[in-house]
Amino acid sequence: MEQLIADFGQQLSNALEIGKNATLTDHAAPIQNILVTGLGGSGMGADVVIDLCADQLPVPMLVNKNYQLPAFVNHHTLVIASSYSGNTEETTNALQIAIERGAKIVCITTGGVMKQIARENGLDLIQLPSGRPPRASLGFSFIQQFFILHHFGFITNDFIEQTEAAIALLNAEQDAIKTQAAAWAKTLAHQMPIIYAPDGYGSVAIRWRQQINENGKQLCWHHVIPEMNHNELVGWRTKDNNQAPVFLRASDVYERINYRIDINKTIVGQYTDSIYELTAKGNTKTERLLYLIHFGDWLSWYLAQERHMDATEVKVIDYLKGELAKMH
Repeated sequence: MEQLIADFGQQLSNALEIGKNATLTDHAAPIQNILVTGLGGSGMGADVVIDLCADQLPVPMLVNKNYQLPAFVNHHTLVIASSYSGNTEETTNALQIAIERGAKIVCITTGGVMKQIARENGLDLIQLPSGRPPRASLGFSFIQQFFILHHFGFITNDFIEQTEAAIALLNAEQDAIKTQAAAWAKTLAHQMPIIYAPDGYGSVAIRWRQQINENGKQLCWHHVIPEMNHNELVGWRTKDNNQAPVFLRASDVYERINYRIDINKTIVGQYTDSIYELTAKGNTKTERLLYLIHFGDWLSWYLAQERHMDATEVKVIDYLKGELAKMH
């Protein structure tokens, strides 16, 4: 896992090449909405894309992390089915429904059942390189979604240049990120991390939680500001230094959200002395978001080291899948 995290910049570069060489077909009916169906590390890519493309997309784009599909999905819907293994049962089930509804479908996978379904039904398919955990394939996942959205005219191709700039930033900052993440892990490994991100960077908070869960083998939760100010803020009532809020910040965040973060820190600071804060680096939102994600990935790995855990193994998920397989 350590090397997979270290190679994130190279993964992004490889993902750009895959996207440039992908073959996509058009759809007879106009696309009126977009739905990405996928879970875990595969569904995570859509969360990132929505954060990065919200100011460009002229139609709604949603993430579906379920067996079923919403009623609106029809022949005017672009469905992106994302499953790294190709065997995620929720996603393959949703894919079959999308086929029945006549949606325009693009599959992103390494193979498995999804690749077979795509071939049997003549669906567009972007094949990814195999051999890594899905959560270590985030770059492959969301970059392909950029190319798909661009193919259908929903976004410009600025994402290519911005991703290349992000790669340079991550390569330049990686040593500093590792040093700071390792220092944080020494205390956070014995606390409950609570990730607070500003709206527009909610995907980062989700990623941090998922990575701390899977790599660090540690519980944690997250919320997004300002929504957090309308409920969770009231839950801060008891002094407990084991609760460790991490406030993520970025220069392009709406001004009043930044005010809220400052006030939140003051309020929460009455109930814990363990407050962490990280401000993104980068000249574009793509750079800033990927900087924060890369920091969280390294933090999760160092948490695993501090807790003497194997960052790669997910035996309990394998057990769950085995039990579910008995119920067919």
